[in-house]
Amino acid sequence: MRILLAIGLNIGLLVALVAWVRHQRRTPELGRWLLPLLGLKLLVSLRDVLLLSEDARLFQSWAAVMTRQLWTAPGSWLRTLFTDELHFEGQKLIFHGYSNTFFIIKLLSGLNLASLGAAGLNSVYLSLFCFVGCWQLVRVLARLFPDAPRGAAVVAFLGWPTVLYWTAGLNKETLLLGSAAWVLALVLPWLYGGERPRPTTVLGAVLLAVLHFKMRFFFAIMLFAALGALAAVRLVQRLGGARRRWVQVLLVAALVAAGGAAIGEVSPVFRLNKFTSQLVRSYSELLEDSRQQPHIEYANLAPTLPSVLRNAPVAVLHVMTRPWPWEEPNGLYLVAGLENVALLLVLAGALVAVGRGRAGGLPFALVLVLLTYSIVLAALIGLSTPNLGTLNRYRAVVLPFVLLLALQNDYAARALRRLGL
Repeated sequence: MRILLAIGLNIGLLVALVAWVRHQRRTPELGRWLLPLLGLKLLVSLRDVLLLSEDARLFQSWAAVMTRQLWTAPGSWLRTLFTDELHFEGQKLIFHGYSNTFFIIKLLSGLNLASLGAAGLNSVYLSLFCFVGCWQLVRVLARLFPDAPRGAAVVAFLGWPTVLYWTAGLNKETLLLGSAAWVLALVLPWLYGGERPRPTTVLGAVLLAVLHFKMRFFFAIMLFAALGALAAVRLVQRLGGARRRWVQVLLVAALVAAGGAAIGEVSPVFRLNKFTSQLVRSYSELLEDSRQQPHIEYANLAPTLPSVLRNAPVAVLHVMTRPWPWEEPNGLYLVAGLENVALLLVLAGALVAVGRGRAGGLPFALVLVLLTYSIVLAALIGLSTPNLGTLNRYRAVVLPFVLLLALQNDYAARALRRLGL
């Protein structure tokens, strides 16, 4: 019974994937890149067959317990889905409050019906989800903004080395980036394409937003705030206002400030003193575990707003530049360091292009909210994550948006065209 169900589910997935690929390959100027990029994504995801991370082993082992619970006591499994505790076969897993680790375990317990608990197949399922979400965004950006270089989104979301590595397989970043990109792909046509929201797309956007929130709620809050600010700017523009860029900047700043104050009243987690305290606590705890590894230290970081703001620019710089190539000349650190050299060249080229009035074809309001989102998240990641390995993994969700903006300029567009993008 279990094998037949797994075969049926995988056949259904394969049929749907083949139909989707055949349709997407007809996308003008982008379709020819679909199969090579998809193959690369799946190839990277297969590392979980050979080298399962400690987190992935934890996910797999407890998901197997929950899957057995699903088969033998489905009612108990359903109750577990809506609680923070698992009790089955004399084993127990208890989280005090919300845990994204427990959420991905619950998700994998359902996927195990198709994979039969095989880590490689679960890795492929998650990677496919991320790829489809990113591809949808690539297509939407190309359709809505034909003056912007198509290759920018392709490189940023599907081809940049560490983004590709960290958003494939059994990890939270795979689901995090896939859901963020897919939410944007659904929302942007409402804001810039004049499309009316259909019930199916609204439901899809809500489900993806919930998944994004479950995986890392601070990231989700920032994304929702960015989209809310963008929607407000677009509404004012349709009413005839906010045509000048400085007005858009003021409007977004006012909306972000008002939203921050409002959410602090809704949940104590987001109140300023609670937020800064949690930020510094996370930094201190990770720093103690990272003394023997490449890490970042802030000499005067304190749980106060002035201290956080004072250190934020340095934190953003660390996120964009660390590790350096000479910092740890082996393995992934060396690859990440060499990649950072390329990233700095891209960012420097973007700054030169902006200074010369060749910034690119994306609307200013969209650039503004994505840039704000990227800077705020980069600051939070840099301040809370001193371990460079973890930092490099966490930034994989922010880096595509930075690259998308940095590769919009005329100079980058010319280079991408030479590469066939």
